[in-house]
Amino acid sequence: MARSTTGRDRDEPVIQVRGLKNAFGDSVVHEGLDLDVRRGEILGVVGGSGTGKSVLMRSIIGLQTPIAGEITVFGEPTIGREETEATNIRKRWGVLFQGGALFSTLTVAENVEVPLREFYPELDQALLDEIAAYKVVMTGLPADAGPKFPAELSGGMRKRAGLARALALDPELLFLDEPTAGLDPIGAAQFDELTRSLQRTLGLTVFLITHDLDSLYAICDRVAVLADKKVIAVGTIDELLALDHPWIEEYFKGPRGRAAVATQEAQAGIVAHRSADAEAAAHPTGVKQTELKATGAADTETPAEQARTN
Repeated sequence: MARSTTGRDRDEPVIQVRGLKNAFGDSVVHEGLDLDVRRGEILGVVGGSGTGKSVLMRSIIGLQTPIAGEITVFGEPTIGREETEATNIRKRWGVLFQGGALFSTLTVAENVEVPLREFYPELDQALLDEIAAYKVVMTGLPADAGPKFPAELSGGMRKRAGLARALALDPELLFLDEPTAGLDPIGAAQFDELTRSLQRTLGLTVFLITHDLDSLYAICDRVAVLADKKVIAVGTIDELLALDHPWIEEYFKGPRGRAAVATQEAQAGIVAHRSADAEAAAHPTGVKQTELKATGAADTETPAEQARTN
C-alpha cells in the first residue's frame, strides 16, 4: 500500500548525517561528512573509487562504526545503540547489496523469508511462503523462480531476488548498492523502471549508490556527490552542472555524461512522438476537439445538417 506524503513530509529528512568520520588505520575515508535524505525521494550517491559510498551506506545501517559524527534515521540515532534498541528502526528499511548477496544454499523464496524469520519468528510456514511468493512476483520475477537456487538464475534475476528480500518487511526506506552493475543496457533500464515504479507505488525513500549515469538521469530526484572525503554537493543534475568543480565537470560533462544526456533526449523524443501519433489517431482530420471548441466550430452545422433542417 502506498504511503501518502504531504509537502511538509516530503521535505522532512528521513536520514541525517552530521560530522561523519570514517577511517581504516591511517586512511581517512570521510571527514566532516554531512548529508540529508528527504522523505519520498530517490537520492543518487556518486563519487570516484575510494570515496566511501558503500562505507557511508554501511555506516547508516549500522554495519560500520564511525570514529565520529551523528546519524539519525526516522529521527532516531543509530550509532552506539544496543542491538535490541535498533530493531524497530531496522524493520523499517531494506537493503540490496552489490550482486544481490543471496545465500547460495537457500532458494529464492527462502532468501526472501530470512528477514521475516528474524523479525517475526511467530509467523507460520504457510504465511511465510505466501509473502515470499508475493514479493518474488512484485519484483518482476516469474512465479516459478521461488523454488530455484541463486546459481540457477541470471545476473539480472539475482538482482531482482535480492530486491524481493529487501522488500520483505514492507520497508519505508530502501538502500540500493550498485543495483545495475554488471547488467546489459536493456536489463539496467528495466531495473531502473522497476525501482521508480516501486518507489511511487509503495511510497519509498531510496538511497541509491550507482556509477550508472543513465540511472541518475532516468530516476533520481537529487544526486549527492562524494569527493574530498565529504559530500561536496547535493542537488538536481542541472544544479550540479552549474557548479565549478573538476570532478563534477569530468563526470557529468565527459563522454559518458554526454551519452547519457543523448539517451534521455532520444527517449523524450520517442515519448513525444508517440503522444503526437496518439493525438493524430484520435483526431484523424488533424483538428483537435479542444481547438474546435475554442473557435466555436464544433457547434457549427454541416451542409448536410443544414439541408435536413431546411
